[in-house]
Amino acid sequence: MINDMEIPSCAIGSWAWGEGANGSKMIFGGKRDTGALKNSFNIALEKGFTLWDTAEVYGMGSSERLIGECIREAGELGKNVLISTKHMPFKKYSPGEVRSALLGSLGRIGVNRADIYWLHLPTNARQNLNECAELVNEGRIGIIGLSNFNLEQIIAADEQLSEKGLRVGAVQNHFSLIRRDPEQLRILDWCHNNKVPYFSYMVLEQGALSGKYDDEHPFRGISMRSLQYNKLVLKKLRPLIDCLRELGIKYNAEPAQIAVSWAISKGTVPIVGITKPRQAEDLSRVKEISLDTSEISRLEALADASGVVSKGIWEPKLPM
Repeated sequence: MINDMEIPSCAIGSWAWGEGANGSKMIFGGKRDTGALKNSFNIALEKGFTLWDTAEVYGMGSSERLIGECIREAGELGKNVLISTKHMPFKKYSPGEVRSALLGSLGRIGVNRADIYWLHLPTNARQNLNECAELVNEGRIGIIGLSNFNLEQIIAADEQLSEKGLRVGAVQNHFSLIRRDPEQLRILDWCHNNKVPYFSYMVLEQGALSGKYDDEHPFRGISMRSLQYNKLVLKKLRPLIDCLRELGIKYNAEPAQIAVSWAISKGTVPIVGITKPRQAEDLSRVKEISLDTSEISRLEALADASGVVSKGIWEPKLPM
């Protein structure tokens, strides 16, 4: 539960909803279609996907502004949206930076508070957490989230917040079939033991595990994902991709739905990016899939055999 509202099985990610710097074309190689995104928003909301994850750096605020437009145009239904957004800390702490960043995000979205407000990186965590705590007490933040923190940093943050009568409210880290290192598994255990929701991002590895692409059908153009998941990498991943496709046929589902179902089976809340109405429809059918233990083990074995380990260039070095 977040602020007395139930967390859906998946959150919707909006990195590809931004434009310009750090937006759709630069990261994913495509130009955003505002009409399609708004239709996707409405369908996803109707299907019960109420938690929308964004950040001030996604298209440098443009993702937040578009989410805000969608909420307002959705009318009464838009009041059910849970807002999850993030602050990218400065390299050198500046007093008041979290407050300024939060107010900027809330203004772009057009809401009075963030249900989850994340520190996007652990930089200057102690000072930034003190500001977050003040904003919780003022009612501007529902719960405090930590993204890209390692276990030691999460525990330290939780101890710091507990002195103020608060707790770490959520963790959001990179977790997928090709990014499930021992550190993430330890963090996941800590979250389960402390009843803290773990949000897994990049479960589809920006489309590389969607089943749409492989070494014979690579990403087009030049973008961050086409460089990271080039033909050589996709060839190594081919047995895993083929297995996702095979299980998709068995469960009458898209391969992407199998990868998302796997992430749910590990006790995470996947953050899944959608840009088309059909993807919102597909995501609503994930709850109908229940992978058995042998299928989960097979997927993980193929992921390990690929030798591919995904790590974003923005991610701090995490203990392995």
